[in-house]
Order: sequence, then structure tokens, then C-alpha cells
Amino acid sequence: MRLALSLSYTGTSIDMAKILEAERLGYDSVWSAEAYGSDAVVPAAWIAARTGKICVGTAIMQIPARTPAMTAMTAMTLDGLSGGRFRLGLGVSGPQVVEGWHGQPFGKPLAKTREYVEIVRAALRRDVVAHEGEHYRIPYDGPGATGLGKPLKLMLRPLRAEIPIYLAAIGPKNVALAAEIADGWLPIFVDPERFDAAFGASLAGAPAGFEIAATASVLVGDDVQALRDALKPYLALYVGGMGAKGRNFYNTLVRRYGWEAEAERIQELYLGGHQREAIAAVPDALVDAVALVGPKERIRERLAAWRETPVTTLIVGSPQPEALPVLAELVL
Repeated sequence: MRLALSLSYTGTSIDMAKILEAERLGYDSVWSAEAYGSDAVVPAAWIAARTGKICVGTAIMQIPARTPAMTAMTAMTLDGLSGGRFRLGLGVSGPQVVEGWHGQPFGKPLAKTREYVEIVRAALRRDVVAHEGEHYRIPYDGPGATGLGKPLKLMLRPLRAEIPIYLAAIGPKNVALAAEIADGWLPIFVDPERFDAAFGASLAGAPAGFEIAATASVLVGDDVQALRDALKPYLALYVGGMGAKGRNFYNTLVRRYGWEAEAERIQELYLGGHQREAIAAVPDALVDAVALVGPKERIRERLAAWRETPVTTLIVGSPQPEALPVLAELVL
């Protein structure tokens, strides 16, 4: 199992000292993210320019934010300038962000993702891009079209025609799609002891070499309860507030893990404006299931369960610089 570093939502501040330390320690990659604040591309470019060997990835670039052609251009440019160190992580996000921020219909995310990846791959191969789909028509021939559009191909030859594409997914059908059409999968809130029950069937068709780069929150220290409590606001936000009732993918995942009543309670409190109570309702056991918290020996014990999964890369999400060498000692 390799190690990677998650930047989450960077804003306009990037801790390059931490990234350079990860590179020195042998971390495989560093991943930027976007929601509706800072984008994922600029931090990836910034990091690639200031490092020499660690790979850079986007976890994720939002599909509704860019045309597939623009994403292919961006991926080609980042990969070329970094010397082949770029990994393209994509995801549809949720309906609140898709429709409320990007002004795009949420529609049919599975079908849209399939078309999107197909077009990106064709563009990177320097095929002449022509696509007639439900979500994308290239050249465009819909309302307002001039009729002057013609199929094109990339003007420049990419450094790599097969830039690795990862998909962020949680639901069974989305995970199965990632296993079918992508090179890797970017899961979050993985419970290693429930991994096979939650995802095994969806990954059954994954080809050899399929990458699974899972993000886990990591906090190192002796006061286990205090560390759990420090992560509960983050979990409460996702399980309770990241999406509308009935359309929160993280809430659904926690239910699939077996915390149905707890997930219901956290969401009711959070959406009702009782965030503190929602945070308090996050079970200690849930934190322990999806995160790595405690002293080094406790984390070592928990990593044994991770090694029983098909996860190939553990993406470390931690505000603690001191967590990086601990994980490097335990994993690398």
C-alpha cells in the first residue's frame, strides 16, 4: 500500500513544507480538491512546479464545471509540464453544487460521467473528437448552433496519451462504473472492516491493476477521545449537511455500514439547524471505523484491517505535519 497526501480545500494557502516533507518521506502523490471555493487545478499546477518526483492529482475536478474538451486540455498541459506526474480525478459532485453553483442540471450522473470520460480519452489520444450523446454533442448542433462547428483534435501531442483517470464514487452503481471505465477509484469514509460488504460486488469487474486511492483522516496523539471529538464536526457536516435529505451520498454510505439510526439522527439535527447536537450524535465507533486516530501503536493495529482490503493507496488527510512520518514508518 502506497501513501499519498490530501490537501482538501486549500483556499489560497498551500503548506509547501508539508508537501516537500511528504515527497522526501516517499509519499507517492498529493491530491487537491474543489467544491465551491478554490479550484483543484491551480494548486496542482503550483505543487507540480515546486516538486520533482511526487505525483499530483485532482480529487476531484468537477465534471459539471468544465467541458470534457477543456478537461482534456488541462490534463494534457499539467501532465506535460510535470513530466508525466499528473493523475486526473473526476467526479460529478452533488445536486446542490451542480445546480446551485454551476447552474447545470444534475440529470443522469452515470450516463454523463460515461460520456465525459469517453470524450476526454478520445481527446487525449488525439482522435478527431465527434460525439453524439444524450449529454454532449460534439460538434454542437443544438439550439443556437451556427452549423460551422467541425470535429477537431488536440493541436499538440500529449506527453502521455493515457493519463490515469480516477473517479470519485460512493454508491454501488457509481463504483461499478469507475471499475468499468476508469483507471482508479477515489473513495472517502472507507470502513475497512465493512469494505467487501459495501463495495465488493461493485468492484467485481475491476481489471488487474485497478487503483483504489482511499482518503482517511489521520490524527496522532495519546488522547484518543479528544482526537475523535476533533473529527466529529467534519463527519457531522458530511453525514448531516452535505446534501438534501434523501440525496446525501455520505449519509447513505453510513447507513450501508450499519449506522442507520445514527445517520438519520445526525441529518435531522444538522438540517434542523442544531449543528452542535449533530456533532455530539456522531458515534465514537463511526470515527474509529473511517479514520485513524490515537498513538502510533493504535494506528498500527488499525492499519492491519486496511491491508486486508484491495486499497492500493492510502491518502492521508491530516492537519498534523507530525502525522506524515508516523504513517511513513508504519506503511512504507
